[in-house]
Amino acid sequence: MNKIKLIPYRTEQILQEAQEFPTGVKMIEAQSLWDRTSQGKGSVVAVIDTGCQKDHPDLENRILGGYNFTDDYEGDETNYDDNNGHGTHVAGTIAAIDNELGVIGVAPQANLLILKVLSGEGSGQYDWIINAIDYAINWKGPQGERVRVISMSLGGPEDAEEMHQVVKKAVNQGISVVCAAGNEGDGRENTYEYAYPGCYNEVIQVGAIDTQREITDFTNTNDEIDLVAPGVNVLSTYIEGKYARLSGTSMATPHVSGGLALIIPLVEAQFQRSMSEPEIFSQLIKRTLPLGYSKSAEGNGLLMLSLTDKLEELFSTYTTAIK
Repeated sequence: MNKIKLIPYRTEQILQEAQEFPTGVKMIEAQSLWDRTSQGKGSVVAVIDTGCQKDHPDLENRILGGYNFTDDYEGDETNYDDNNGHGTHVAGTIAAIDNELGVIGVAPQANLLILKVLSGEGSGQYDWIINAIDYAINWKGPQGERVRVISMSLGGPEDAEEMHQVVKKAVNQGISVVCAAGNEGDGRENTYEYAYPGCYNEVIQVGAIDTQREITDFTNTNDEIDLVAPGVNVLSTYIEGKYARLSGTSMATPHVSGGLALIIPLVEAQFQRSMSEPEIFSQLIKRTLPLGYSKSAEGNGLLMLSLTDKLEELFSTYTTAIK
């Protein structure tokens, strides 16, 4: 069986400081939910990736724990430090805090569980990913916290039944599993490219758009795309305390993972109960804006977290006008 790998991505720029509100966070209008969700406080997102720089100033207070499933660091299970950069970038898009010198994530008060399944070279074994998903399902935090979102910006060409089964298990236990679509696209909407676990029906598969809301030429298209998010020149945290602009569906995925970290506490407060994964998925899709592409390219459209509020405002204005 082939190894599973990082979804290929482009490094556009590495910076010592950022001091910038990331464009992707603005595009999905994450800040529209910050007041009502305490910026995602209480949500836990498991980042299954290359690890994370634990002492990055924008992230060190967001990490609840982690585990190393790889052979890196001589197999030391307690060392989940990022020796690649990809995982730290993904983590920052989800939950970086604003420390005035860096960036801010979609859900800056959400917590992270860092599960290192990919080596410094960006590859890993299928059983490492399977074990990490199972670990996330069973994990409990110091205050009894549970993982509600799994974020995976990785993929492989082969459908492994054991991996599919553990993804189903996660979803059945109320965990939203968010995966990158992949960057093997050819710029044509009618030719399909598949990567796993992204193509499993149970996962939330994310494609990429640019800052002009146009589908990128690299994003995979297929019949399981659920939605799209910003994936070009995405500014986020990076190793060695730095920042970087990267491009790829890997960068689009954590925008959705962070978005779910805001949506879950919001709707559970509204409904006054715990919501199932299909219910959370329904709430996510209500917050998408069609862009005019085929379903195989954009799914339900661009994640737009303010959308239901805007629709409710329009409905209220309309009903007042006709009275």
